[in-house]
Amino acid sequence: MAKRLFIFLTLLAVAAMFFDFASHFRPADKLSPLAEHYVAEGPQELGAANLVTAVVVTYRGLDTLGEVTVLFLSAAGVGLLLAGRRKREDAEPQEDLHPSSELVQTAVQFLLPIAMLFGVYIFVNGHLTPGGGFQGGAVIASGTLLLFLALPNAKLHHGIMGELESFSGFGYVLVGLLGIFLAGGFLDNRFLPLGDFGRLLSAGAMPLIYVLIGLKVGTELSVVLERFKGE
Repeated sequence: MAKRLFIFLTLLAVAAMFFDFASHFRPADKLSPLAEHYVAEGPQELGAANLVTAVVVTYRGLDTLGEVTVLFLSAAGVGLLLAGRRKREDAEPQEDLHPSSELVQTAVQFLLPIAMLFGVYIFVNGHLTPGGGFQGGAVIASGTLLLFLALPNAKLHHGIMGELESFSGFGYVLVGLLGIFLAGGFLDNRFLPLGDFGRLLSAGAMPLIYVLIGLKVGTELSVVLERFKGE
């Protein structure tokens, strides 16, 4: 009874907060001065055709650092929580999981390279078109999920995955520090030439930043999927 009463009061408090927010919500009819600066000066200052990239990667680079840190802590937490169970399972003989049907395996043979290539395309062109490192990394992880669906007994090479994740994470922080010492702040892309607006090699260090983020997100999510496989 007490537990149900606590749940009811909690839901009631959450409903009251949402009601207060909804009753006082007023849609913005114009951009804030900071947003106006982003829209008016962003493409010229940073050389990125994708304005979202300019805001997320450079103007609010510390937020992106926090998101990458949260993803790293999530992957580390999953590994820590499942480590003890995996040791016990490895000590016991287990039957191999049956692979999926031939139709699924054949489809994955065609879709897996496309998914990986598409993920790379998304984060390489993140400064030009919608997308970026997180989106491209998620697409790469979806390719890993396809592999596990077709071949449940498949395993990732943890040595390569660990080195790639460490390299991308170290490179990301290094690029951010170069922005502090050679430009105007953390992850400031202007320590490299901005190049021609709209070209692949443009927007300074922004393409490099998104490549590093894409590799880190892709490897971490792929490892998380493998750790949950069979749970």
